[in-house]
Amino acid sequence: MVDVIDKHAGELSRPLAHVRQLPDGRWVEHFLDEHSQSVSELAARFASVFNSQDWARLSGLWHDLGKFREKFQQYIKSVSGYDAEAHIEGAPGRVDHSTTGAIHAIDKLGIQGRILAYLIAGHHAGLPDWNSVEGGNASLYNRVEEGRKKGYLQEALHASPATGILDQPRPSSPPPQGSLALWIRMLFSCLTDADFLDTESFMDGRKSDLRSGYPSLLNLKTAFDQHMADKTANSKDSAVNRIRVEVLRQCREKATQPSGLFSLTVPTGGGKTLSSMAFALNHAVHHSKSRVIYVIPYTSILEQTANEFRKIFGDANVIEHHSNLDPDKEDSRSRLATENWDAPIIVTTNVQFFESLFDAKTSRCRKVHNIVNSVVVLDEAQLLPPEFLAPILHVMQDLASPSYKVSFVLSTATQPAFSPRAKFAGLKEVRELMDDPGQLYVDLKRVEAELPRDFNASSTWESIATELQQYDSVLCIVNSRNDCRELHALMPKDTIHLSALMCGQHRSQVIAEIKQRLKDGIPTRVVSTQLVEAGVDMDFPVVYRALAGLDAVAQAAGRCNREGALKDAEGAHIMGRVVVFVPPKDPAPGLLLKAKQSGQEIMRLTQDDPLTRERFEAYFQHYYASLNSLDKEGIISLLDMHNQAEARKGEFNFRTAADKFRLIDEEGQTAVIVRYGESPELIESLEASQNMEPHQRRGILRKLQRYTVNIREHECKALSNSADIEEVFSGVFIQKTSGIYDKKLGFLTDGVTLSAFELTG
Repeated sequence: MVDVIDKHAGELSRPLAHVRQLPDGRWVEHFLDEHSQSVSELAARFASVFNSQDWARLSGLWHDLGKFREKFQQYIKSVSGYDAEAHIEGAPGRVDHSTTGAIHAIDKLGIQGRILAYLIAGHHAGLPDWNSVEGGNASLYNRVEEGRKKGYLQEALHASPATGILDQPRPSSPPPQGSLALWIRMLFSCLTDADFLDTESFMDGRKSDLRSGYPSLLNLKTAFDQHMADKTANSKDSAVNRIRVEVLRQCREKATQPSGLFSLTVPTGGGKTLSSMAFALNHAVHHSKSRVIYVIPYTSILEQTANEFRKIFGDANVIEHHSNLDPDKEDSRSRLATENWDAPIIVTTNVQFFESLFDAKTSRCRKVHNIVNSVVVLDEAQLLPPEFLAPILHVMQDLASPSYKVSFVLSTATQPAFSPRAKFAGLKEVRELMDDPGQLYVDLKRVEAELPRDFNASSTWESIATELQQYDSVLCIVNSRNDCRELHALMPKDTIHLSALMCGQHRSQVIAEIKQRLKDGIPTRVVSTQLVEAGVDMDFPVVYRALAGLDAVAQAAGRCNREGALKDAEGAHIMGRVVVFVPPKDPAPGLLLKAKQSGQEIMRLTQDDPLTRERFEAYFQHYYASLNSLDKEGIISLLDMHNQAEARKGEFNFRTAADKFRLIDEEGQTAVIVRYGESPELIESLEASQNMEPHQRRGILRKLQRYTVNIREHECKALSNSADIEEVFSGVFIQKTSGIYDKKLGFLTDGVTLSAFELTG
């Protein structure tokens, strides 16, 4: 119940959780006991999907016990002008209301109470460490001890919370099999989402109204089936299209299999994207699952895939969630859906998906409970980050259990070696969706790969440039941004350049231009980094690839004769040409170098086609064995994921694990907002935003995300010293000198001068 009160009518008889002011000056109160009950019921409903509703219900009842303290009630009554964020701790003058319930949980339930204590103490500040060095004074142990000394619980009990809140039976449901840390994070997600949603409903009911009304997955499946029927009817009768129809049929047929782990092994160009969605929708409808989550490694592929899905399902029914969102594609409803993924179809990145499963922040964890009972398609599964592979596969195995009911589809042309073996837990009981993947590789063979005669003899960039100029249309993929610049400078002026030194908006426009030129039959030469390799639908007659991992070579080959339409002068079908060459220098030490070395070892021993299915198994085993660790930050140990005896002590390092689990190493990198396209006007607005509200400035920065380029720290320092870039807000750099961003090459760094290139304005 929400009551309207006169703020001058004297002391309130019931403790408050939140208040807000109406336009006419009157105040609306949100009673604390009602908020606690509502959060409890909602959290329990979320957790019922994995049979832990009694734990979630209790966390909801106790999460705001600290608000019964007189200090908090005095604080909330003294503050006016509340907004939807008024209940969040951290700003000056806030009163700690989260530690009290954690103390009560431990006092009431002993070591079991620690489970609830993590949720309650962290429901605003994030999941804490138990007592690590990194946790410091913010660790759960220290917070509880400090709260005891200050008498938080006694002060709250003095206000006599309702018996229905304090006196509750001990939770009896056992935790799911697998990681206790994952279970706690799931409960935490249920509590935080329930708390935010109930508070939002009170503060701004209009937002709550926007969170409903999505079509069912059955309706979306009907739309998809109609789209595929139309697509098939309008497609040319070709060998490639007949194979795609067969791949689609098998995916639909296998969708009735029990929930769990699946692989979809289809060579590039075999229609994996739509066939995997067909499996996901049919599987979800058959097993009454809640949503389909499509997880993609790169934003360049994600945007392409999301646009394809929008054409099928409608703009409002496909939620994109990644760092380079185009604000023009967003509305209030889609922004709300990205907070907790409560929508039928989510398209997101590896970073968003897996970092959320290991994060400590409430904003990142809210969505985690909505992964339960879903179908997750991991597109280009070979690109899962190898240095975090052990904890990633561990959490996938747990999520695929009957407790969480998540079905994963590992979709790729180059299936990684995830089968369990000595010193590698891997993934157990993965079922292949294709009847005969090996035969598909034979049937979909559209290229001939040419390997170096001598893997120890490197080519010069000059010789590679000369070879490339023999072809009207050719794609050359190299291993680094510097290599891309160096080779491009030796090519004719109409050669197209692609690298991550171009901002996202720039890259998207150039990729669209390349596709259109190829479609129109216009001669097109492209020099690119590996950003075009996985999933970008380009179709060249000839592709050159600098020596790299075997998966990278195979993905590059997927940009060659993609439709199998190449013909000779007499009209007979012919193979595309993929040339692997040894570049002048190796990649920098690290993963790329080790992948290159493993790829070279497998290719060097190959007497026939290096791109057969069997070669990838051997390559990935060699590659993973060459790495120092598949858990470089010790995430499994921090969360006791393998040690159930230790886990039962309840001493987890959530905060430390979250800080260390970063799939993109941002250390040594700085994002600079560049001047390209519409960004100069947005930069002007940003510079004039000193007096704006923070949320207004965030809106401008969000629009500018598509105009950022990451550069190295030493480059940032040099460009700052020369006044070419400027830090306008803490950590926010903008380009000041117009000449350092080229419309063909992107950001000019590393001492590159303008005279070295033909500039296009």
